[in-house]
Amino acid sequence: MEKVRIDKYLWSIRLFKTRTLASAACESGKVKWKGESIKASKAVILNEEYEVRNEEKKILIKVTGIIANRVSYEVAITNYIDITPESDKVENEFQASSFYTGKRLSKVGRPTKQQRRNMDDFLESE
Repeated sequence: MEKVRIDKYLWSIRLFKTRTLASAACESGKVKWKGESIKASKAVILNEEYEVRNEEKKILIKVTGIIANRVSYEVAITNYIDITPESDKVENEFQASSFYTGKRLSKVGRPTKQQRRNMDDFLESE
């Protein structure tokens, strides 16, 4: 059986965008096993439960398969089960939706070049 580090596993199942972020989460205590923080070098064990906290949510996962390389989302979700309690899921969804992303809504703000030309043509016709 292949041994895989927890940081590499979390990156490969797409819980973190980069392996560096996964390692940093382990080192800062955001990844826990049996209530204790673990190092990034800890080997993943089948059927174990891990608590993972990233920027927007906290999830509990149960390992059902071990993969070492990053794969597509459809394949990645078959290697773990999300066992987060329903009360935490609802709280996380509300919390994530309340953040301001900094993006402007579409069709709000300055007119596009085409819209400006149409307005100019309309105003000149009078």
